Amino acid sequence: MQDTVDMADDPEYEEEEPSFSDPEDFEDDVDDEELLGDILREKPQEADGIDSVVVVDNVPQVGPERLEKLKNVIHKIFSKFGKITTEFYPEADGMTKGYIFLEYAAPTQALEAVKNADGYKLDKQHTFRVNLFTDFDKYMNISDEWETPEKQPFKDFGNMRHWIEDPDCRDQYSVIYEAGERTAIFSNDAKEPITVEERARWTETYVRWSPKGTYLATFHQRGIALWGGEKFKQIQRFSHQGVSLIDFSPCERYVVTFSPLMDTKEDPQAIIIWDILTGQKKRGFHCESSAHWPIFKWSHDGKFFARMTPDTLSIYETPSMGLLDKKSLKITGIKDFSWSPGDNIIAFWVPEDKDIPARVTLMQMPSRQEIRVRNLFNVVDCKLHWQRNGDYLCVKVDRTPKGTQGVVTNFEIFRMREKQVPVDVVEMKESIIAFAWEPNGSKFAVLHGESPRINASFYHVKNNGKIELIKMFDKQQANSIFWSPQGQFMVLAGLRSMNGALAFVDTSDCTMMNIAEHYMASDVEWDPTGRYVVTSVSWWSHKVDNAYWLWTFQGRLLQKNNKDRFCQLLWRPRPPTLLSADQIKMIKKDLKKYSKIFEQKDRLSQSKASKELVDKRRAMMEEYRRYRETALQIYQEQKSIRLELRGGVDTDELDSNVDDWEEETIEFFINEEIIPLGDL
Repeated sequence: MQDTVDMADDPEYEEEEPSFSDPEDFEDDVDDEELLGDILREKPQEADGIDSVVVVDNVPQVGPERLEKLKNVIHKIFSKFGKITTEFYPEADGMTKGYIFLEYAAPTQALEAVKNADGYKLDKQHTFRVNLFTDFDKYMNISDEWETPEKQPFKDFGNMRHWIEDPDCRDQYSVIYEAGERTAIFSNDAKEPITVEERARWTETYVRWSPKGTYLATFHQRGIALWGGEKFKQIQRFSHQGVSLIDFSPCERYVVTFSPLMDTKEDPQAIIIWDILTGQKKRGFHCESSAHWPIFKWSHDGKFFARMTPDTLSIYETPSMGLLDKKSLKITGIKDFSWSPGDNIIAFWVPEDKDIPARVTLMQMPSRQEIRVRNLFNVVDCKLHWQRNGDYLCVKVDRTPKGTQGVVTNFEIFRMREKQVPVDVVEMKESIIAFAWEPNGSKFAVLHGESPRINASFYHVKNNGKIELIKMFDKQQANSIFWSPQGQFMVLAGLRSMNGALAFVDTSDCTMMNIAEHYMASDVEWDPTGRYVVTSVSWWSHKVDNAYWLWTFQGRLLQKNNKDRFCQLLWRPRPPTLLSADQIKMIKKDLKKYSKIFEQKDRLSQSKASKELVDKRRAMMEEYRRYRETALQIYQEQKSIRLELRGGVDTDELDSNVDDWEEETIEFFINEEIIPLGDL
């Protein structure tokens, strides 16, 4: 041991350095993928530098004399999608080869060109096919072996329409109060609202129900969240920084979000359309102004959506989100448009231009066939009002007739279900305050005149081609019309500046059912069934007396619900009924049979005590039912043991072994009594 130490301390001693060289016969069996897999995966691919390049096929083959003209046409078409930095036209034998390469400033612009220009028809012989250059490499390297796609786990969100199965047919509504700090969902009850769900800071601004009531949308700084199911679990999230406005497609398949913070020239993200089921972004759009929201208007079935820009109407189709027929409609001076709520028909109007009159056009989609054009003269403004089923279109036309001062209003009524779409005209010489169609009927109501002489007129569009004035109420305190969703009944309301005057009207015979007041009311909301209506004073518009009141459709006040800094109440919409017209007719016919059950329930719920007693008895009955089912199950499971104990004789029923019975007669001596008869 001492020798070893001495050798280490000796300065002349040098320790032999180990050799790291491989032996001559060594074979390296470790490949680069195993040794440097993570590094190789991050290695820049050849396609990374060309992901802004698109390949355009089916381009006309031309010589030098026509090449410049072709380049100008191509550049004009494809520069719409972004800045083109490089154009390359391969040639052979002095002619172009029929395909070209275009390089954009950003990959997103190249993707936009593929989406919108693929299938573009240049002329009868040439229809462009546009692909990303990187797609060629991707498709060439596809494996010939089929790989089964990985199954995605199923997420069960529960019954998304459970609220419709409520045994007492209660509708739900959302309430935001405490200046937006608390959000609650209530079930409507004539006695008092029943809390379904309540959460703090559920949303940062307001909430929105989807058109069929399936989802509740909440707003957050980073995006939108959708909630649903029995316990309002989170169904989907959409990341859109600074989102402030949303809109659903009528079919509930898509949601449109708007944020003023997220738009760039290269990557349009001001407006994003999302797929609700998958959560994927379908397409982004630029937005110059959100003053008229929604920017996109949807067709009734969600198959098309459209937007209006100066002199252009762009109609897109789902699910591709591309332009219908790859091109927009050029409509010089277009002012407004609207989809029919019942058909894929779009209505738009164009103002006068020199000697050309203003016109309203009805166009069928997707054929773009004009089914009706109406010319109008001396037009100041137009407003389009569809009846909810799409049976009628009212065009409110403000005119300034020659030689007169002031504005005259005409209602041009288009009968959409009749041949060649005839038009009737109703002339109003007073200023119009409000107009509204009866949702499921052929009546409409108009508020006209000047305060304090405001008149409410009711008209009926008859089948004989005439429009009849049914009734006119004069000196009304009203500036808004609210029809019941089922029609017939309405509320004429004087909101905000008119101090919340309310008039409940039955339009079947035009009688005033009740006149009431909700001081400083800012909103009126009918429930989906038309049985109840809510008036409210929102903290957003008025800082005191914030509350919502519940009324019957006849104007009888049921509840006054005061909420601290109450902001918003929205009824939960109902999806369309699954019953056929014949089934609904049969229910109406047998209504007296059902009404007895409803009257009995109503009597039981008249007092809180009887309601509590009924609930207690129902709970006891439910508990007994569960106990009985458990006992019967145990009884059946023990049958084999009973048979074994009783020698195979089934004694579960009194008459189960009649053949083995033996009849015996048994006499019992009870007592003896001796009665003396006396002397004979």
